[in-house]
Amino acid sequence: MPGIFVNLHVLDLEDEDLFDPATPLAAFATRIHFEITERAALERVKDAQPRITRLRALGYRIAIDDLGEGYSGLTSFAHLEPEAVKLDMSLIRGIETVPMKRKLVRAMATLCRELDARLIAEGVETAAERDTIVELGGDLLQGFLFAKPDFPFPVPVF
Repeated sequence: MPGIFVNLHVLDLEDEDLFDPATPLAAFATRIHFEITERAALERVKDAQPRITRLRALGYRIAIDDLGEGYSGLTSFAHLEPEAVKLDMSLIRGIETVPMKRKLVRAMATLCRELDARLIAEGVETAAERDTIVELGGDLLQGFLFAKPDFPFPVPVF
């Protein structure tokens, strides 16, 4: 799953420039995942489904960002049929000590595998969180455990 993840607010789907194949970003569409944030309801965009289809036709992939934090969670999952799902750090924080979080993440990992989507854990800060996510079936991890934002780009620690 090489490429770049670009955050996209639900209402950005109403911007026709996003669908213009002549934009500089469109030249790299097959390497870009648009992360649709969970902070606003997908239903706010009247024709969201056809717009997502148009993005995929250009080569973009879709990810759900911050699943577990926001509005509609599984409803967005069903409507977007994402290629990747990013779990909100609120589900990750302290997962090694909270049985309910482990059950939820294991269930999401199983669902993602069945739907051919990657499960990404956001906000991994401890080795215990990392090890638990890997044990539960998470595909990719990101967080301060590996590197903190910096300039120039930091070298990740595994």
